Amino acid sequence: MPYDPPPHLAGLTLPQIAALVEERGLPPLESWTPQKVADSQMRIAADGTWFHEGAPIRREAMVRAFAGLLMRDEDGEHWLVTPFEKLAIAVEDAAFVAVDCVRADDALAFRLNTDDLVIAGPDHPLRVEGSADDPAAYLAARRGCDARLNRSTWAQLAEIALAEGAEANGWKVTSRGAEFRLLP
Repeated sequence: MPYDPPPHLAGLTLPQIAALVEERGLPPLESWTPQKVADSQMRIAADGTWFHEGAPIRREAMVRAFAGLLMRDEDGEHWLVTPFEKLAIAVEDAAFVAVDCVRADDALAFRLNTDDLVIAGPDHPLRVEGSADDPAAYLAARRGCDARLNRSTWAQLAEIALAEGAEANGWKVTSRGAEFRLLP
């Protein structure tokens, strides 16, 4: 089945972005109770590259499929979940990388390295860690997993904040009624 990536964020309205988010249709991991627990021999590097047994997974469709089965538990452990197995997966920093950002009406929309779209807000907050010299911005993506904003996406977010008077408001942005600080 051919894969059609979502269109560029800059050309979409907020209702269009929201419709694409809704269309994603993730599997119901929360309702599954797998009996087998094991190690997947997989790792997600800080740059978003997925590895299996030390070798990078080069098929983007495989990465997208695995990403739909990914969750993080209350202890911070990442898992690939199927109806039959729960497989541990090592994550160096964040499970996803935010690779694009756009202001759409009252919301900030992000594209992840898996082509998933996430709208920041109360259910998907932004947070910044680190120091003023070396900040690290994260977006709560889904099922406990985060997306780290890459350098260009962080720059896009900073440009949006500057255009909205961030220097005067203490370096904050809003999305869907929630306010987020952009400084650690």
